[in-house]
Amino acid sequence: MAALLTASELRARYGWTRVLHGVSFEVEEGGITTILGANGAGKTTTLRAVSGLVSTEGSVHFAGGRIDGRAPEDLVRAGIAHVPEGRGTFVGLTVEENLRLGAYARRERARSDDFERVYQYFPILRERRRQVAGTLSGGEQQMLAIARALMLSPRLLLLDEPSLGLAPLVVREIFRIVRAINRDHGVSVLLVEQNAAIALELADHAYVLETGRVVLAGPPAILKQDDAVRRSYLGY
Repeated sequence: MAALLTASELRARYGWTRVLHGVSFEVEEGGITTILGANGAGKTTTLRAVSGLVSTEGSVHFAGGRIDGRAPEDLVRAGIAHVPEGRGTFVGLTVEENLRLGAYARRERARSDDFERVYQYFPILRERRRQVAGTLSGGEQQMLAIARALMLSPRLLLLDEPSLGLAPLVVREIFRIVRAINRDHGVSVLLVEQNAAIALELADHAYVLETGRVVLAGPPAILKQDDAVRRSYLGY
């Protein structure tokens, strides 16, 4: 299967502090790739480097064209949707207004079938569509963040720690929906996640970061057999 996204030798820094030291990875068209690692390993910075949100050296190719150096709004129009850690919903707006903003980012008005598509995956948001986003539960806000990204009709979905702070049953439901979105619409996914067990269940390919470097890569079934991965991330 061809690569939709290819990142080569990414080096990123905040001020004088370098966080990524030559990170390279791929996301296959229609696939799910996960990046694992401890706090401070550079996982979130890797997503920010792809999205053009941090000073970065190296190259990023998406759908056959080089995209590093392009403005984040250009990447949105190219088909990349980024759901940041902490959800990033507009807490003072209603659920429906948040979703409309998602479609606005692609410079098209939201259509009824756009809403219907996301409500099929997130029926609770249909019930809450007139509710102010700041009054939703943490799980519902995470669902809203993913649903708003889907309003962009993306080819690639970047998910940063979607399980953060959520109950296990809610996490399972969110990951079930992400798998369904990938399966039904062919949306490729680049997932950053500390819950290694569930991330490896979901993904087709995985990378392990340590202090800004890729130290392991391969199919999840192979990584699960690695003693270091089992001890550090799977707890056995």
